[in-house]
Amino acid sequence: MKTTPIKIAILDLYNNEPNQGMRCLREIVSQCDQKIPGQAVEYRVYETRYLAETPGLEYDIYISSGGPGSPFDGEGTAWEQKYFHLLEQIWNYNQQPHTRKKYVFFICHSFQMMARFFKLATVQKRSKRSFGILPVHKTANAREEFLLRDLPEPYYAADFRQFEVVAPDSRRFEDLQAQILSIETPRKDPGLERALMAIRISDEMVGTQYHPEADPVSMLYHFRQPDRKQQVVDEYGEEKYEEMIAQLEDPANILLTRRTILPGFLMDAIRKLQRANGKNGIVKRND
Repeated sequence: MKTTPIKIAILDLYNNEPNQGMRCLREIVSQCDQKIPGQAVEYRVYETRYLAETPGLEYDIYISSGGPGSPFDGEGTAWEQKYFHLLEQIWNYNQQPHTRKKYVFFICHSFQMMARFFKLATVQKRSKRSFGILPVHKTANAREEFLLRDLPEPYYAADFRQFEVVAPDSRRFEDLQAQILSIETPRKDPGLERALMAIRISDEMVGTQYHPEADPVSMLYHFRQPDRKQQVVDEYGEEKYEEMIAQLEDPANILLTRRTILPGFLMDAIRKLQRANGKNGIVKRND
């Protein structure tokens, strides 16, 4: 019996800027194909920010990438309007009594966009850019969160951002039954609030402010390029650069995060979609 392929849309928010993130996302998604014997996985990349390409509801899983610059850069543009419309469609679809839900994962820039869309918290520019392989702390909610429960406290993640999500709106979180799963390490300035680093919006939607897809090999290659090295040294100093390279050369810091969070999200979604297909008697897709 032929199973229904699981269809995944990767929303590229890098705005045509060279990056390693999209390669990592393609790799992680591709590794899910046939991981459950007989279960095919198909994916397509949409240039959402650069070309305003946005899918409809024909996909089962959506992964929304990181990207450069401000999460407010797209205000009033066609791509942002289409992107938010898609989020609204998915949210409304999942509120209906379907057995076959749609699943979404938000990464970094997309995480900030998500926070704006759902009005969960304040999105603002940081006093100083966060840059490096940094510890992330789990909240009490993470004890019941399958994506994080097997990670140590703290766990490590690739964190590169000029903006932050802070000051959660407790009433809005309560209305959505959303949960804060992780927060950043305490700031050097105790007067600065710690940013939200992972949020579960619903059973189907979750996001991280950091890059769970990052792998040490690609990051080492990226930051050993002379222009990138000089950029880091100019902004943060030689000591910070050498510290980051040392962390990347000890891959355990972020390799466990890469192998746990996004693959865990994908495999959980695939299994739930499989079960829903069985309940609905679906064998072959007819989109």
